[in-house]
Amino acid sequence: MSGEIVAPETRDLDVLRAQLAEWLAGRLEGPLEGENEVRVSNLDYPRGAGQSHETILFDASWLAGGVRHAQGFVVRIKPVRHLVYLDDLFSEQYRLMRLLHEDGRVRVAKTFWFEDSPALLGAPFFIMEKKIGRVPVSIPPYRESGWVAEAAPAQRRTMWENGVRQLAMIQSIPLTSVQFLSGPANARDGLAQEWDRYSRFIGWMGGEVFTPVLRAAMARLEKLWPANQPPGLVWGDARLGNMMFDENFDVVAVMDWEQPSLGGALHDLAWWLVLSEVHHAAGPNRPFFEGMGTRGETIALWQELTGISADGVEWYEDFTHLKMSCLSLTTSKMGRHPAPDPAAMARRLKLAS
Repeated sequence: MSGEIVAPETRDLDVLRAQLAEWLAGRLEGPLEGENEVRVSNLDYPRGAGQSHETILFDASWLAGGVRHAQGFVVRIKPVRHLVYLDDLFSEQYRLMRLLHEDGRVRVAKTFWFEDSPALLGAPFFIMEKKIGRVPVSIPPYRESGWVAEAAPAQRRTMWENGVRQLAMIQSIPLTSVQFLSGPANARDGLAQEWDRYSRFIGWMGGEVFTPVLRAAMARLEKLWPANQPPGLVWGDARLGNMMFDENFDVVAVMDWEQPSLGGALHDLAWWLVLSEVHHAAGPNRPFFEGMGTRGETIALWQELTGISADGVEWYEDFTHLKMSCLSLTTSKMGRHPAPDPAAMARRLKLAS
């Protein structure tokens, strides 16, 4: 497995192997037979992705009814020390993934069990299916090395289109089925919910240096409040790097549902566009990443598939830059990135030239 481990923290995998084997023995269909009823092996962390949660891949096998069974699993552990996000939506993440998998329109890994007690691993966790495929990782950037960089432009085009199709499919999920994602009483859904989330985030993490910059950016955006606010489910981290693809460049899984909301359809589109600009756009000494759809093509395909107008998406892109500036503060405290420069942040947020 290529790339580096970027999990917020790691643990002794030999100890974890024994813990998971014992825990699974009480949950797998049985009766289990023989010694070492559940065998856990091949534990590993994802490489090049997964900075917000401790996520470990593993395989398990067990003997039941005279038959040897095997299954690939993933354990996802709730962060309790190295927090990227303010809001704790760990159980909501599990519940949403379960709903989406059962619905089938958005390709999400099957979830199996949720453990609310921190007794075993020091925090709640859940177990889901291990999907087999390839992820366009951020560390190192997928346009610079690895299978995406080595793919033919036509293959990258297929990947881009399939990714946008899954992004659009999220907006087909009825909001009546995901009301458990509602926000606080003063910001239950819509743009108000996402606005409230990041208003509180600034108070939580901004500090003396960054709070004035971030508050000024909020004030600027509030004066330009968008007229187009279509309802919709928010994935929260909408990008190719949170999708898994098979050898045909089709989507196997849409991953990382840590910060969902009922905030509206244009948040995910804007996030996707901003990250695509980072990874795909032409810049000094580099051409456009051939095969990937342009900004205009992405918007056009998304509108065609969803039937939702993207008018005013530029405002949501500016809001995305604000959100990412907030998250840069928490990720820098984890030691994965250098602390942001306030002046550069102000320029990115259109507060200075």
